[in-house]
Amino acid sequence: MKNAHDKISLVIPVYNEADNLPILYEEVVAALAGIDREWELLFIDDGSRDLSLQVIRGLADADERVRYLAFVENCGQSAAFAAGFREAAGEVVVTMDADLQNDPRDIPAMLEAYASRGQDMVIGWRASRQDSWGKRVASTIANRVRNRISRETVRDTGCSLKVMRTAMLRNIPMFNGMHRFLPTLMKLEGARVAEVRVNHRPRLKGVSKYGVWDRALAASYDLLAVRWMQKRHIRYRVREKR
Repeated sequence: MKNAHDKISLVIPVYNEADNLPILYEEVVAALAGIDREWELLFIDDGSRDLSLQVIRGLADADERVRYLAFVENCGQSAAFAAGFREAAGEVVVTMDADLQNDPRDIPAMLEAYASRGQDMVIGWRASRQDSWGKRVASTIANRVRNRISRETVRDTGCSLKVMRTAMLRNIPMFNGMHRFLPTLMKLEGARVAEVRVNHRPRLKGVSKYGVWDRALAASYDLLAVRWMQKRHIRYRVREKR
């Protein structure tokens, strides 16, 4: 019998990924076939201009576990994640990209690490990146700078494949760019965070939505804001209450 108290919500932002969505759906269904928990697949269509929304509607019509939220216009990945976190019905949220570079087969092991180690968050670590040389170099530099300024030790904060406790996730500040700093923001809420090595696959269909330098520029502003949050975060422990 499925345990409703451990329901899982897969939150997946979508922007012009019509060709990838049917494959992703089949992979998710196969990957989660053996888990003893209820789950839902929550697509957030971020104002797609291709047939993504039509594909999502078809999947939702065919499988009641598939739900979706469609934006009027493109708002960005952070907005899509924020909306998905609010809409999620599960006690556990799993995030991933829609471009098939994240492998759904990694999800069961991450859920096991989440449950068995008593974690509040498990993040994927792409040990073997299947991106262009330029993207790999830029990502490595950005990760080191991000860790240095935010005083973190996260190997791969840019990996979208993450498992998080929903109640804690909803307490973090939501802003454009926040998806790049989820481990740090979750730690501000007291989260215990673990890393698990995951598979990373080359993009076969569609095109990347991000440039190297425009993302680096935006992240630099966000990083300073996150460091400010760390320094100004309110902490207290209640001794007694009546």
